[in-house]
Amino acid sequence: MIDIIEVNPVWALFAPVALGVLALAGAAFNGILVSRAESRSFRSGAAIPVFEIARLMRQRRRTTVAADVLLWRIGCAGLVVVAVLKTAVIPVGPWVLADIPVGVVWFNAMDVLVWALVWLIGWGANSAHALVGGYRFLAQAVSYELPLMFALVTPAVAAHSLRVGDIVAAQQELWFVIWMPIAFVVFCMSVVAFSNWGPFATAASGDIAGGILTEVSGVDRLLILAGRYALLTTGAAFAVALFFGGGAGPLLPSWLWTLVKTLLLLAAFVTLRHRMPAVRPERLAEVAWIIVLPAVLVQTLVVSIVVAVRG
Repeated sequence: MIDIIEVNPVWALFAPVALGVLALAGAAFNGILVSRAESRSFRSGAAIPVFEIARLMRQRRRTTVAADVLLWRIGCAGLVVVAVLKTAVIPVGPWVLADIPVGVVWFNAMDVLVWALVWLIGWGANSAHALVGGYRFLAQAVSYELPLMFALVTPAVAAHSLRVGDIVAAQQELWFVIWMPIAFVVFCMSVVAFSNWGPFATAASGDIAGGILTEVSGVDRLLILAGRYALLTTGAAFAVALFFGGGAGPLLPSWLWTLVKTLLLLAAFVTLRHRMPAVRPERLAEVAWIIVLPAVLVQTLVVSIVVAVRG
């Protein structure tokens, strides 16, 4: 068994720092992939996030006529805030900020907040392209949210608990990814989707002039981009807890194994952007409701039967 220790709230100050470092590493890896595609040097690609941060920090904020500035700003800054709130229930080795009995529910509730925040970005700008991007995200979210809920429930059923620490402890003999592959894949695809990333980034695609990113610049744009990477990072970390045994592993300390697994999964998420084409929202809905949802329901049923047989 693994004893999960709820740390002093003072440590919460370090959670955003750790999240920022991991997210920056993901951005650097994305820059490396971009530079490789453009035949540029490894070093210049890794430095892209630093130059982009410096550029956006100097850039003037764009304004639009009759914009709802308050809602717009809430949407832009809220993605980073939600990502930080998600870290509260993610165990890093033996430590967790808030070892609450309903950690899985908390994580999913934060996902639902992302719906509202992305839509506020589109609405607040008072721009047609931005609003279309916001509604596209909502249409996409309707497709993946229900399969995501069952993907989250499946490890909880196996562990007899919604507490993330209990789910990690239940994987001492066998990681859940081995016998819950469908739930794992659905969860990972949902992480990429609610991060508005890769094949699911249609809310910010070029066919609508950038969608939710059309009118944002300066610090606002930086916050949105940082929020996307932060959501990818927290999603990867939560997948490690749900499916990869948390900090379980030989030789290295458990907290370091958690970080290593998170970085590897984050690298896989970032790579999807350069390996998969964009998925149209209507096609995503068709696949999600006809194929993905029944598949993840069968996965949950199989796990429930196995748990019931074991007693």
